[in-house]
Formats: sequence, C-alpha cells, structure tokens
Amino acid sequence: MSSLHQFKPFAARVEDTVDRIGSPLKPYLPVLARFLLVVTFLEDSLRIVSQWDDQLWYLEKHRGMPWGVSHSFLLVNVLTMLVCSVMAMAQKRTNLAVGGLFAVIVSQSIGYGLLFDFAFFIRNLSVMGGLLMLLAEGYAKSRKSYFPGLPNLSETDRSTYLQLGGRVLLVLLFISLMFAGEFTLLRAAVSVVGAVACLGVAVGFKAKWSALFLIMFLSLFNVVMNNWWSLHHTHPQRDYIKYDFFQTLSIMGGFLLLVNLGPGGISVDEKKKY
Repeated sequence: MSSLHQFKPFAARVEDTVDRIGSPLKPYLPVLARFLLVVTFLEDSLRIVSQWDDQLWYLEKHRGMPWGVSHSFLLVNVLTMLVCSVMAMAQKRTNLAVGGLFAVIVSQSIGYGLLFDFAFFIRNLSVMGGLLMLLAEGYAKSRKSYFPGLPNLSETDRSTYLQLGGRVLLVLLFISLMFAGEFTLLRAAVSVVGAVACLGVAVGFKAKWSALFLIMFLSLFNVVMNNWWSLHHTHPQRDYIKYDFFQTLSIMGGFLLLVNLGPGGISVDEKKKY
C-alpha cells in the first residue's frame, strides 16, 4: 500500500509534465483526430472511383446485383462518403454525417457479402466506436437536440453515453489482434500490456494514457503489418492490406478524440474527481 502511495505523486508529476509539453499541440488534436477518423472513407471512395469497372464486375458477377443497381450502389456510397466526411471534418451537421457513414458501413457489409466476416466485422465495430466519439464531441459542443423524438436527455447525458459506447467499441480491434497470429513470448507480453490498456479505456481508468498507448501500438503495428506500399500494384492482397491500413488510421482517430474529450461521466476517472 505504501508503495502505491509513493507511486501516485510520481505518476501525477509525469502527467503534468506530459500535459505541459503537449499543450501547444492540443488545439490541433481535434482536427487531426477528425481527419484520421474519416480517412478510410475518403480512401475507399477514391478506390471505388479508380477501380469502377472492377467494382461493377465483382458486384454483378459475384454478388448478383443487376446492372444499374450496382452503378447506383457504388455512386450513392461514394457520394455519401465524400459529403459526410467533409461534413464531419468541418463539424457541420455532425449527426447527419455520422448517420451517413454508419449507413455506408452497413450497406457495404451487406453489398460485398462481408457481414459475417469476423475480422471485417470487428474492424467496422471499432470504426463505429470512433464515429460515436465524433457524435459525442458534437453533443458536447451543441445544446440542440439531434433526435427530438427521443426522451429528453440533456446534451451532457447523451455525450456521456455515446462516449461510453465509443470507448467499448474502440478497443475491439486491439482485442481481436491479441488472438490473431502465432503465439510468442513477445506477443504474449504485448497482449498483456495491451489488455490492461484496453480495460483502462473501457472502464475509463487513466483512459487518456491508455488511449495514447494504444495509439502508439497501432501506429507501429500499422507500419509493420499493413505496409501495402511495399507490395507490387498487381499483388492480390494489396487492396485488402491497404484497406486495413486506412481503417486502423480511422480507429486511431477515434482514440485521439478520446484523448481530447476525455472518457466522459461514466468512467472511473470522472468518479475519482468527486
């Protein structure tokens, strides 16, 4: 117990030092977070346009979409991703932007037949967690009710519940990575530390520090494992790895929003203030 009491002042000094060093970057953090969050949608829209014929062939030959329906499906997805991404970055009608991007995730999961692909499903849930953090940010900055038909919760309450849901969904990607690949001692050690950080994010204990650790881990993981640029442009796995790379960037954007917003009212960190 005495060791724990001795550690707390040291941890507090470290936190104060890092906050002081990082304070010049804080005004730019939300902008970077929102850009990273939507970058997977921007890249996906560019990929669809640049591979238009291939996309049509896949949807019509492998998914059985009629001619014309496949064109409409791709066009609506591209326009929705572009418009909603710009709206999200500009903080304009964030509720509509998030709703549009949610719809894209669901429609593409069904349209491309990936709804029951476990890895794809987990990644999409984590991206949705980031979108919930974006919506929570919008509530935190607005007194206007986005959903007037729902019970009248305060904007603070709405933001708090969205932050809780966002925290839980964001960590799913890391949890799925823990159980993928071969078992090694290094992987086990990283998994244990990562599991502690995930738990910290989920329950809101030292959530900002836990999120920063996961951001650093995902940055390293993304460069090492999802290095699509090292593959030849005709490599059959290049597009899949590239897609994973940008999805991971979007999840990192969600964690950055968590660092900026904090864990919200339903968290250990918030309860410790009282």
